[in-house]
Amino acid sequence: MALVLAADEEAILTAVSALAGGELVAIPTETVYGLAADATNGDAVAKIFEAKGRPHFNPLICHVSDIVMAERYAVIDPLSRELMDMFWPGPLSLVVPLKPDSGIHPLVAAGLDTIALRMPRGIAGRIIAAVDKPLAAPSANISGKISGTSAEAVADDLGDRIALILDAGPSEVGLESTIVKVQGDDVLLLRPGGLAAEDIEAVLGRKVHRLDQRAAILAPGMMASHYAPSAHLRLNVQDVRQGEALLAFGPRRVSRAEHAAACLNLSEAGNLREAAANLFDFMKRLDSPGGGVIAVEPIPFDGLGEAINDRLARAAAPRGLSINEMEQIK
Repeated sequence: MALVLAADEEAILTAVSALAGGELVAIPTETVYGLAADATNGDAVAKIFEAKGRPHFNPLICHVSDIVMAERYAVIDPLSRELMDMFWPGPLSLVVPLKPDSGIHPLVAAGLDTIALRMPRGIAGRIIAAVDKPLAAPSANISGKISGTSAEAVADDLGDRIALILDAGPSEVGLESTIVKVQGDDVLLLRPGGLAAEDIEAVLGRKVHRLDQRAAILAPGMMASHYAPSAHLRLNVQDVRQGEALLAFGPRRVSRAEHAAACLNLSEAGNLREAAANLFDFMKRLDSPGGGVIAVEPIPFDGLGEAINDRLARAAAPRGLSINEMEQIK
């Protein structure tokens, strides 16, 4: 089983040594826990795909310690640089062109000529700076399952597949990063996440365009079925059926809520930031290994609600279908 260490100075040095030696380490970030490896080491990156059971066509986010490190490996256009200046460190990933002979292993980009880069806050940033190389770090969970927002959740999912987990308590944001790509004068939203698109629009003074989700995979988190519990999800419910668990939101309950087998409220006050932080943890706690159904009350789409609803829709999607196949059965 994985060794779980409180993220003190000694544990951070242990993690840095393991990463420099080509090993995997589950590290805390402000979004979710990440399964980290040296992005320039092909063997180490391959271990991520093996541990997660992740499809090799699904690219990984590269985490950097600062903009200077980002510029070593990628071509940063002026608008992307503006976004980095405004929102890094934080829950924003930018898809930018890779430099020729960048040294980033091809597995990370899944054959694309672009890379998604992010600068995390706190302990993760310190670890990357000490390793002095970017870290590929998708969410620390089995591929397609609920993302881990605590060391305990990571250990439950991957404890027998990795050697080391750093524990810094619950993730602050609780949702993966927002991913955007600058294309000419346009900013494309590839995946909603822990930074609301409205916040980006307010800073830039321009519209963030939503990408057609039937497009090819251009960034992590774009698979149709993702973030899924064992139980099935029933979204935007108006009532609770016998035997269902209830994922609630806000002060008012839907019809027959008293009949729920279990109930957790993402935010009694209807606060979307609180709901985002609780989402994956509460989905995991309501999950039933033998199946079952989780009924989910409606959640507004504004602000972080866009990302919350995105994760719920992917968690509820039929397993193994592409976006195009999903569109055909709607």
